[in-house]
Formats: sequence, C-alpha cells, structure tokens
Amino acid sequence: MFDALIIGGGAAGLSCALVLGSAGDKPYAKTKQVGIIMHQKTSHLQNALFNNVLGLEPGTLGRDILKDGKAQLTNLYPHVLQIEKEKVIALEKEPGHFEITTNKNIYFSKIVVIAVGYTSLMTIRGIEEYIEPHPRAATEKNRIWLKNDDHLIEENLYVAGTLAGWRSQFSIACGSGSHVATDILTLWNDGKHTKIHDKVIS
Repeated sequence: MFDALIIGGGAAGLSCALVLGSAGDKPYAKTKQVGIIMHQKTSHLQNALFNNVLGLEPGTLGRDILKDGKAQLTNLYPHVLQIEKEKVIALEKEPGHFEITTNKNIYFSKIVVIAVGYTSLMTIRGIEEYIEPHPRAATEKNRIWLKNDDHLIEENLYVAGTLAGWRSQFSIACGSGSHVATDILTLWNDGKHTKIHDKVIS
C-alpha cells in the first residue's frame, strides 16, 4: 500500500516525486511510502529542445532531462520507489484507497497523482468521466484534460501537468507537479501549509 503513487515520469511527475522525496526526513512524511510509475515513452520531453528555461543550459535536450531526472531521484531520494517498464491501464476507487492496474501488476495507494501527457491517446480505464477538451490548447490538436479544481479531481486523486489543463510549457509542467506535491505534504502535515527548501548553511 503506497501513501502516494505518481503515474507518469515526465516533467510534472518527476517534479512531484522529487519534492515528495525531499520531505522524507520530516516527521509527517518519514513513514510515508511514495512511488512513481516511470512511464516516459510518450513524454513530449523525448523530442524537446530547451533554450528558454531558467537554470537550464541552452540546448538542453528533453530526453536527457528524463534520464538525468531519474538518476537525480535515485541518488537523492532512493526511498521513492521507481516502477519501470509498466503502463497504467486502469484506475479504480476502493474504500480508503485506489487500485492501480498496469500491464504487469496491481498496486494500491491512498493518494494517486496522474501526470501523463494530454493527448487523446491517453487511455486509463476508470477516469473517463473526468475527460474534457483541453481549455488551453488548439482545438484541432484534440488535446484533453481531466476536470479538476486546483489539481484536485476528487478526494485524494490529483492531476498534474498539461493533463491538469495547463499549457504545454516545461516550466509550467514542473511547477504543476511541485504544486501537487506541496498540497500532499500539507495534507500529511495536518493541514499546515508546507513546502520544502534546501538552504546554504553559512
């Protein structure tokens, strides 16, 4: 049983996992089990080139960010379980948790974050009722979003990134994933607004 399981290893999903992982030594998070289903095959980062992102060297390739992000998560926060080479095919709500079915296994989690791409090819059974045309994409591109209120679809079910209705911009997707992570940390911290910063100690 996971306390939080992230579906998708792109910009939003990895950002969410990194922020959740960084809270691993906090009293409200140290016993929490966090995982990420690291599905990256269809991520738009696979063919992205970045010149206009603060902090990234111009010419950075999206596929390198995917690879380096996985390594960063492994090296800094190894307690976050990375589930490789699996694709989620169904999500079902059960009393007190969700059942997540992949092409290989079944997982259970109290909180789920859906952070996959916003194309109409996204097919996860059990979330059809939330799918609507994307409000910030060209109609002819046939993009979708999962209807939500500030990333929350329903209790304990979140969406992040372009699928949350945001524009397809790397920094926006990263911020969306981080936003969801801080909402989850706030929930774990008894509703006290929570964020995690590392600081230089002088």
